[in-house]
Amino acid sequence: MSDEGYRIGALTAETGATRKAILGYEALGLVVPKRTANGYRVYDDHQVKLVREIRSLNRLGVPLEAMRPFVDCLNGGSKYADACPATLSEYRRVIDMVDDTMRELQRRRDGLVANLTTASERMIEAMRPVDAANPNLALPRELPRPMDDGAADHLVGRELPALDLPSTDGTLTDLRNACAGFVLLYVFPMTGAPGQDMPDGWDSIPGARGCSAHNCDMRNHYAELVQRGVDRVFGLSSQPMEYQSALADALRLPYPLLADERLELASDPGLPTFSAAGMTLFRRCALLVRASVIEHVFYPIFPPSEASQAVLSWLDSRKTAEPSA
Repeated sequence: MSDEGYRIGALTAETGATRKAILGYEALGLVVPKRTANGYRVYDDHQVKLVREIRSLNRLGVPLEAMRPFVDCLNGGSKYADACPATLSEYRRVIDMVDDTMRELQRRRDGLVANLTTASERMIEAMRPVDAANPNLALPRELPRPMDDGAADHLVGRELPALDLPSTDGTLTDLRNACAGFVLLYVFPMTGAPGQDMPDGWDSIPGARGCSAHNCDMRNHYAELVQRGVDRVFGLSSQPMEYQSALADALRLPYPLLADERLELASDPGLPTFSAAGMTLFRRCALLVRASVIEHVFYPIFPPSEASQAVLSWLDSRKTAEPSA
């Protein structure tokens, strides 16, 4: 601060408030600068404190039009902007406004989830004849059951890397940012392509067969996952994006598939893999991720056509175990 005070540029640097915001505070009479002889605005240390408090409270949801009690409290000599009876009343009023907004948003969300559920049921019904004609969905009766080899034991608590992966929605998906909420990431080895045989002995490899059935099962229970609070769903394999896109289109998946062709997730966070016909492939598993950190792992998954049931059952058990408010 110069001897005569802060100019508006210095005030923005000191408080983080924009010039436009400061002029808005002034227009409402919340901050009143002095004027130099040549008309420049000058702010003192008290007004710096005012701007900081106004900005902080506004970011919490206190409207500028409701800021007067806090400003008056500071202007009256209080050390804190909210140490006066009128400010406590204003806090309560703003909290009521926020509660009303949250109830309205919850009402809208409930309506959207209901619509999603109905639309999903219609799509599943429309896909029944298509699925019935898909030879990849029928699983052999004697399909070998994979055993838990401990290859996923280390995953819980690991943070997903900041890794850009191509997605069937046409974008590059930053995996860490995409999993910032509560996300289901399910992983499968590979699906077949028209005119291309699967590797020799594929059906005899525990956990290999059933990727189309796995994806269809997740598709059919997508709405239920949303109902349980899952924010986003992603499928992932190491197959090229053209395979992933063809699969998503053929099965009409309502969420993106990701392609990790270089198997970078095998190193970090260490997804389990296996080898077949000279290829290294991801083993089938599913991760529930919260705030980019792996919270729970489903491994091994069997049968692949019922993979969603394990996830839904776990989510239901967690909800039942939560203490009531």
